[in-house]
Amino acid sequence: MENFNAVLIAFGLTLFAGLSTGIGSAIAFFTKHTNTKFLSVALGFSAGVMIYVSFVEIFQKAKESLIIPLGEMGGTTLTVISFFGGMLVIALIDKFIPSAENPHEIHTVEELDNKPVRNKKLMRMGVFTALAIGIHNFPEGLATFTAALENPSLGIAIAIAIAIHNIPEGIAVSVPIVFATGDRKKAFRLSFLSGLAEPVGAIVGYLVLMPLMSPLTFGILFAGVAGIMVFISLDELLPAAREYGEHHLSIYGLISGMMVMAASLLMFV
Repeated sequence: MENFNAVLIAFGLTLFAGLSTGIGSAIAFFTKHTNTKFLSVALGFSAGVMIYVSFVEIFQKAKESLIIPLGEMGGTTLTVISFFGGMLVIALIDKFIPSAENPHEIHTVEELDNKPVRNKKLMRMGVFTALAIGIHNFPEGLATFTAALENPSLGIAIAIAIAIHNIPEGIAVSVPIVFATGDRKKAFRLSFLSGLAEPVGAIVGYLVLMPLMSPLTFGILFAGVAGIMVFISLDELLPAAREYGEHHLSIYGLISGMMVMAASLLMFV
């Protein structure tokens, strides 16, 4: 029963993080202006949380787990390989998404004030953006779920960081679809569905990997999760934070995220 409750908590956190794309879409519909300074600080904060926890907590736990079956040298080596392997996986996902539909493109709420142009290319862009974000969200869901299953307090921090990161993605899906069709409900549905890839990633990860779970499997997976989160932070969050606002705001957010994560980890030592 205790294990089942842990799985439910981990899945709930992953669901919360994924469905934040819907929050971004809702914000786009109910606000008139994009608070770019807030988004810049928030995205920097999210990156700070993910980078700090990846290097200080997740990487170290993966290493400790792999040392058990492989020894100091073998465990450390496989941890490093798995870390960069996680980066490679998310980089390959990025590589196979056409740049025109890449979800990293920044959009603002103000664009919704434009009249619909019934442009099929824009509609296609919105649908592909939703698909691209869904593909990105799949490994993110596995990362959140795995971390939450190992340590719920760690999972909460990562879920919040990924939720913040998903809000602008919801805007990125909604803007071209609304601009092309004028249909806000359709835009919200697609945004919402793209976020569902995260809990799907969690379910697939649980069904496939949990029966095979051992110190070796856990260590490889956890080190890969660290690599995925560092890549997301450097490739998506920080560039988006700088696009939305002043350079220094994103850095202040980054440092704040690291400080909050450090304080949070100290509380549970």
